[in-house]
Amino acid sequence: MDASPLPADLPLTELTRHRRLREQGSLRRADLEAILDAGFVCHLGVVVDGRPLVVPTVYGRDERWLYVHGSVASRSLAGGAPVCVTVTHVDGLVLARSVFEHGVNYRSAVVHGDARPVTDPEEKLEGLRRLTEHAAPGQWAYARRPNRKELAATTLLAVSLEHASVKIRTGAPDDGDGPDAALGLWAGVLPLTSVWGAPVTDPALPRDTPVPAHLARRGGTRQG
Repeated sequence: MDASPLPADLPLTELTRHRRLREQGSLRRADLEAILDAGFVCHLGVVVDGRPLVVPTVYGRDERWLYVHGSVASRSLAGGAPVCVTVTHVDGLVLARSVFEHGVNYRSAVVHGDARPVTDPEEKLEGLRRLTEHAAPGQWAYARRPNRKELAATTLLAVSLEHASVKIRTGAPDDGDGPDAALGLWAGVLPLTSVWGAPVTDPALPRDTPVPAHLARRGGTRQG
């Protein structure tokens, strides 16, 4: 497994080159990492039996690899084939004076690479730890770790973060200085945010079971 550091700038390839809306593109690896760190659900695209298949799944990462997991019975997680992994955050609707100029403020990342099945036991456990901690920091130390049977039933894939495409759109509509500005219509941004709610206790638990601190303190905080 290659553990060398990745460059600060994303390389341009035929897959990652920005062909439209180039002003929204970014070549900064820091932007890619920020987008990945702000979410925990990705969409994994792969060709299975000659047909495209896109499945949502949780993920985690380190400095070089993006980890996704699922059941060993999942055809989308067979590994050894090119995949495309996408993560998108919607930050608001951009409502212009004309429908044609409407848009979305967003942050998106598209990662291209070959899915490498993780078979080394130590890397597999570390990948699952990163995946768990990415979604719920503190949960790996709190909950029971997977046993040998559960690990055998779990597939973990690693996709290199070397090749990725990043786009970010922020700000107001683009038609404020055009002919439609004379229409007198409202235009602007309708922001969208996701906030964690208070933890809901499993009814099967004893009534005096406390919510662990690492989960309780997330209530009311912003996700993404």
